[in-house]
Amino acid sequence: MNKNTVWKLFVLVVMCTMLVTACGGKPAEEEQFTTSSGMVCPQPEPRLEVTSKELNLFVWTEYIPIEWKECFEKVYGVSVNHDEYSSNEEMYAKLSAGATTYDLILPTDYIVSLMVSQGMLQKWDHEKLAVLNNINPDFLNLPFDSGNEYTIPYMAGTDAIIYHSDRVTNPPTSWEDLWKSEYAGRLVLLDDPRVGIGFTLLTLGYDLNTKDPTQLEEAKQKLLTLIPNVKLFDSDSPKTALIAGDVDLGSVWNGEAFTAKQEDPAFEYVFPSEGTILWQDNWAMPSSAPHEDAAYAWVNYVGQSSLFWLMLRDFPYTVPNAAALEYAKANQTDLYDAYINSPITNTPSDVLAKGFFMEDVGEATPLYDQIWTEVKGEE
Repeated sequence: MNKNTVWKLFVLVVMCTMLVTACGGKPAEEEQFTTSSGMVCPQPEPRLEVTSKELNLFVWTEYIPIEWKECFEKVYGVSVNHDEYSSNEEMYAKLSAGATTYDLILPTDYIVSLMVSQGMLQKWDHEKLAVLNNINPDFLNLPFDSGNEYTIPYMAGTDAIIYHSDRVTNPPTSWEDLWKSEYAGRLVLLDDPRVGIGFTLLTLGYDLNTKDPTQLEEAKQKLLTLIPNVKLFDSDSPKTALIAGDVDLGSVWNGEAFTAKQEDPAFEYVFPSEGTILWQDNWAMPSSAPHEDAAYAWVNYVGQSSLFWLMLRDFPYTVPNAAALEYAKANQTDLYDAYINSPITNTPSDVLAKGFFMEDVGEATPLYDQIWTEVKGEE
């Protein structure tokens, strides 16, 4: 090959390189992907090495933005399978029965310690969790998982009372008010034994986490007298019946209340005088998770500020991810302002101070479940 030919080849290579650059060409690992909604998927920060080809999620209903799944599948080449549950008890029962295919779950605070004690969760390697740098420290190192060995904060919130101000002329101010005869057949309650039995215990002046059979029997008898007021139990989408006008008030999570109020400003959210129930949901990895590398990649990727802000749009509970809030403040002003200016999502400090977290009740758990089954049998 003569010098002239070599020179021509060199010039050709340079021109091709310039053309690729000018046209926005990128290395394969930086290839741009777009979701069905038109969102450009951000690159992972950092990108983790993943050899698994699938990821299996078992999470609460209505809790995962569709763009997360689409972007993760495109960016990492991993297929995301997604099953849902409506209560911690449902999730716990399925895993206890031998489900071993799930890589990530979203247990609420009180059930974490129970699952840890039974060897159902594995510890996280914090060296692989860049996402922890995005979390508000107020949501870390809580009593149910000191040091966050087993959990990564996801979303938090409150259980309180919602009512429609045009349809309810005598609005409730306490849990006790739900028993008023004028509310007969007008309530929706979360289908959750710890919440339902819990707020009943509060009306009796008892500990939300009591294990005392006598106190629990008293709560059961009082709950039975509430049944005439309950039109339905719903932990999938309690806001749906409220917005449709099928029910006028009830007990819901704050994210459901916020969404209902966006649909109809006449909805009001009340923090009961006896105290509000507080909660925090968290990523956790079952001890039998078959795709650990994909699980680490997922929690880091969706926890990026450029993706986690989507929770403000789709599932506006209380956000522990401080970086996502800062991102929304700068890039999604309307969503951020609605979130930060609402006491429904940005819970007032005095409400938090007077609130109660549920805890693992250990050997009393079957009794709670039995009471709830018997109470609901009276519908």
